[in-house]
Order: sequence, then structure tokens, then C-alpha cells
Amino acid sequence: MRISSKNLDATPKTDLLALFLPDSGKPQLPEGVKLPKDVLAEFEGKFRSVRLVDPSGGSAKRIALIGLGSLKSVDPDKLRRAAALAVQRARGAKLENLAIWVEDRVAKSVGEEVAGQAIAEGARMAAYSLTKFKGKQENGDKDGQTLKTITISGSSAAFRRGVKTGDALGEANCFTRELQDAPGNKMRPRDLVSEARKLARRSQRITASALTEAQMQKLGMGSLLSVSRGSEEPAFLIHLVYKPKTKAKKKIAFVGKGLTFDAGGISIKPSAKMDEMKYDMSGGAAVLGVFHALAALDVPYEVHGFVPTSENLPDGKANKPGDVVTASNGKTIEVLNTDAEGRLILADALSYASKKVKPDVMVDLATLTGSIVVALGHELTGLFSKSDSLAANLLAAGEASAEACWRMPILDVHLKHMKGRIGDLRNINSGQGAGSSGAAAFLNEFVGEGIDWAHLDIAGAAWGAEQRDYQGGPWGTGVGVRLLLEYLRNHAG
Repeated sequence: MRISSKNLDATPKTDLLALFLPDSGKPQLPEGVKLPKDVLAEFEGKFRSVRLVDPSGGSAKRIALIGLGSLKSVDPDKLRRAAALAVQRARGAKLENLAIWVEDRVAKSVGEEVAGQAIAEGARMAAYSLTKFKGKQENGDKDGQTLKTITISGSSAAFRRGVKTGDALGEANCFTRELQDAPGNKMRPRDLVSEARKLARRSQRITASALTEAQMQKLGMGSLLSVSRGSEEPAFLIHLVYKPKTKAKKKIAFVGKGLTFDAGGISIKPSAKMDEMKYDMSGGAAVLGVFHALAALDVPYEVHGFVPTSENLPDGKANKPGDVVTASNGKTIEVLNTDAEGRLILADALSYASKKVKPDVMVDLATLTGSIVVALGHELTGLFSKSDSLAANLLAAGEASAEACWRMPILDVHLKHMKGRIGDLRNINSGQGAGSSGAAAFLNEFVGEGIDWAHLDIAGAAWGAEQRDYQGGPWGTGVGVRLLLEYLRNHAG
């Protein structure tokens, strides 16, 4: 499906023309568009209201009136959702092309470039579907879809620039969701490595490599390697690098948990909904998604992506509760619960990134704790950081991208609770509560001195979120991709 932007002063020739209308004021229509008498007067313009109309003039076969609510209340996410509704109507009717008309007053109310970006994001994300594991499609293209083109109107270069950016961000989100939603036997650690190498082939400014288990063994990554012992699939540590066109302003590292399937190990999970544990690689998928977009976008930073990837399964070689493992920074860890494995693979990844890259800023993303779901549900990401400035910038990026975060604490007592009895640390703070803060405190022990670091717990937001028209429900959300790209583009400075 192709998304483009044009200055459409006249009626476009299209199967469906979507008009975004506020609930008040005289609507601006494309030249030549004529609607049956009283249609506009009867349409109230309530947010998410949709009315299909057969036009009385113009070259559009059908018209969809889509309400935005009051002009004062229009924000980027309402535009994303309106675009998604338009795409849903076009796909539902098995149409091949769609045009979206945006009034100048609507675009200017949020900023023309922001409006173009939001509409393109919503359109692209709403078209996502995972069909490649189904049988032969009877209709449509190879993905079983008929919608081939979306043309988004806009009267300024800024708007059209926003559309181009939004399409890249939307594509990256869909790429991430496809990784998330793939079954565990089709998205193994080796498959994540393959996807990373494909990303490097998309841009001369991106490179990809992956440490093998033998290489990690030489580096002393006993914490990461302990998790993969129960699986026949070998672990890897993926490293992606993006170099800007000019001298980098700073180095930024993103680290994503890549557990392609988590059965819990010896501390096995309940069987109900265990199939959803394919989503335990959502942080790693988000990091790959960022680089998918960086192949099309420019940012003035050297960006590194690290994805420790493994499976966590039970067998005779798997970690046992009470085992002690040694991380690459020399710290020993009591594995009191083998289902708290994400922090074990992140520990070595954070330590390695700190030493290898020495980034100015490091942000990790992980479906780390059920506790964060209890605290924040599925609509918010838990943000942990000792840096007030980094936390503020990530909160702002989350607000702008509609991938909102909520700041959570890392107190001295949380650090104390992670101290071990036999080893230096333990991997759970059993009995003290504050499981998410304890997990963040554990990760803090593996971040190098002088690095601004934040931990994003996306266990709730990665899947199962409320339906938002362009994403939500039981599928992966791709959370983190647009947030981190918004941070890179507008807040990292």
C-alpha cells in the first residue's frame, strides 16, 4: 500500500473521499465536490462519527464524513483515529484507493507538519494485518488486502513533509507489530538476528552484528547465557548501529529485551495464556522498529541498538531456583525465580553497551514485570530513571506520540531489597512488594557510571491495550517505536 500527499484543490478521482469535519463552522470542501441537500446540516461532527454519502457531484465515487468533535479539542491522536476510521471503511468495502481531505483550519489547529504526520501514521497503522501465516488469500494482494493507494491532501510543504515522516513511523510500528505477533516457532532468536541484518541492508548508515554464545562466553556473560540453557535455540546479542550524515551530537543506546518465548523456565508459568509469552520480545522488536524508521529518517545522533535474545524453557540444563550466575561486570546473582529472566539477559546487555559504546544516554525497554500491569494497566508504560531531565524528555515524547509513560520510583530501599544473601544480588525482591521498582533497581546495577539511563517497563502496553482504531485489542501495539523516535527527533537535544 502506497501513501502519498498532494495539494488537492480539485475533487480527486477516488473510490472513497474522506472529509474530516469539526462539529462547527462552515466546512471547506474540495473544488467540485457536491453533497446532497441538507447532508452537512444533518451531520453533527461528533468525534468518531462516520456517515457514508453518495455525492451529487465530483469524481469521488463515495464520500465518508468523519467527525472530529470541536475544533478546539482536535489533537494529533484524534487525527490518527480519524484516518484509521477512513482506512477501515475503505478496507471493509474492499476498495482500491482512498483520498483524505483535511481542511486548512484543522491542520493549522495542531500544526501543519504535526497534522500530516499524525494522519499518515493513523492510516498506515490502521492498515496493519498479519495474514502471512494463513492459507492462500482469495481476494486482494499478497497480504489479502485490496487497498492500494492512500492520497492525503495538504496545502503546505510542511504538511506534506509530515505525511512522509508519519508514513515512515507508521511502517516502523507495523514492522514491529509483525515481529511481535509472529508465533514463537517462527520468530526465534535466530530470526530476530536475520531481521536485524535485513535492516542493515536498507541503509548504508546502518550496520548489524550479533554476538554468538561462544563469543558471549568469552566475555563472561554468564547471566544472559544462563537463560538459554534450557532451550535448544542458541542465544544472541544483536548490535545495530546508525551513523548520522554529519558528526554525531551524542551517542544514544537503546536496549530491548528479546525473549522470543518465555515459559518461565523451572519456575514455569500457568498454562492459561502462555501462548501470549511470544510477546516477551516486544522491547527487542521496538528497538528493531526504531532502526526500520532510521533507514528513512535523519537524526543527528549516533544510535546504537542492543537486543539480547533467547528463549526461556525448562529442561535438565535450565537454571534452577537458588542457582548463582555471574554477569560480565563480575557481579553474582542469586536466581531465586527463573521466571524473572528478562533482567538476567538485560544485565549483561546493559553492562556490555556501557563498556562497548560508552553512550551519553541509554534507554532500555522490556516486558519486565506483571507488577507494572497491576499498577498502570495496559494504557501506560512505567518509566524509571534517576535522571530528572531524561525522564522529563521521555514523558514529553510519550505525550506527543500517544505512547504515554508514567514515572515510577527507584528508591534506596528498592536497591537495598535487591541485595543478595549468597550472591551480590538476587533477581527478585520476594516479600517486599514494589516488584517493578525492584526490577528497575536491579538493572541499575549494570549501568555504567556517568550514563543517563531510563528503564521503560512495557509489560502492560505491549499488547492487550484498549482499541484505539489504529491499534489495540489482543494484538501487539508496537509500543516504544514512535516514542523513541519522537525522543530522537524532538527531545534528545
